Amino acid sequence: MRAGVVVAAQPGVEELAVQAEELGLHSIWVNDTPMVHGDPFVALSLCAKATSRIRLGIGVTSPALRSAPAAASGLASLNALAPGRIICGVGTGNTARRTLGMRPTTAAGLEKFTVALQDLCAGRSTEYREGDLSRDIRFLHAGAHVNTADPIEFVVAALGPQAAAVAGRRGTGLISFGLLDPAAWHALHDARRQAAQGTPREPGPRTGSYVVTSLHLLAEDEDPHGDAARDATGHLVLSLLAYAADAPAFAEQLGPEEREAVRRLLDRRGTTPTAPDRHTKLYPNYLGRIAPQDRDLVLPSLMNTLALVGTRDDLDARISTLEQAGIDELLIQPVIDPSAEMAQLAKLLT
Repeated sequence: MRAGVVVAAQPGVEELAVQAEELGLHSIWVNDTPMVHGDPFVALSLCAKATSRIRLGIGVTSPALRSAPAAASGLASLNALAPGRIICGVGTGNTARRTLGMRPTTAAGLEKFTVALQDLCAGRSTEYREGDLSRDIRFLHAGAHVNTADPIEFVVAALGPQAAAVAGRRGTGLISFGLLDPAAWHALHDARRQAAQGTPREPGPRTGSYVVTSLHLLAEDEDPHGDAARDATGHLVLSLLAYAADAPAFAEQLGPEEREAVRRLLDRRGTTPTAPDRHTKLYPNYLGRIAPQDRDLVLPSLMNTLALVGTRDDLDARISTLEQAGIDELLIQPVIDPSAEMAQLAKLLT
């Protein structure tokens, strides 16, 4: 299985990209969450100039965040800096929209956006619509401005069959956040294959399946649910709890212990599931290192569901199972010591 890393846009991101490339990692991704993190196109431009081999991913952008012309211009500009090394993740904007207090876009909107990006980034014309006005658009300048000759890999963010079907119809790969259940991945791949069967398409660039998680290799006799493990995985657990706090219907699907953790999170943040400004209380420091006082919210059940924690043998076994489920690349999102965690990942998968 290949290995990669996901980071937030920040000063020094290009240094992490250089290290990732030196470690033999396949890709480095940058989040597109505008009101929480820096801009991924700026960050990946720095990474593109500092590296020569590693693939550079946007993980993920959305039609609810960027217009198709603006997103395509950013992608094709990156492709001019790092020809053939760009991966674009697209999604409904579930997190990035919620951090604005808004709702994600629809699967239909996601598919239209994906079509437009694929067309524009390949140098083709595409339909662009604003309200009742529709126009065919294309890049009017190529060459040094943008690169539409080298292919860009597209992947659709999916947790269920609707988004996976978009990937099948558009011939893209898949990316999922914290989805470590092999049965769920088999279902996603089945939905993608079924959708692809009724959609003839010309062969496109190579695509893959990517899973984003965190990794903590236990030292000898270390508690798998101790402070070190909770700190390494807490950002993923808190992200799920924040989503549940913001989406009561999802919270109701959780078990009693998890629902209690959601209640405690709301109390600590001083908000409610229906407060119009809850996004300003739930999402600060999103996917950042958790505060020590929040360690009790990092439940073992959620750690085991969302992250990879264990001995070398434990992790080898879980990763092998994921590979058998069709996952091509394991992406970690480190927060404690990115350099050390990337080195640990590279060692584990070599």
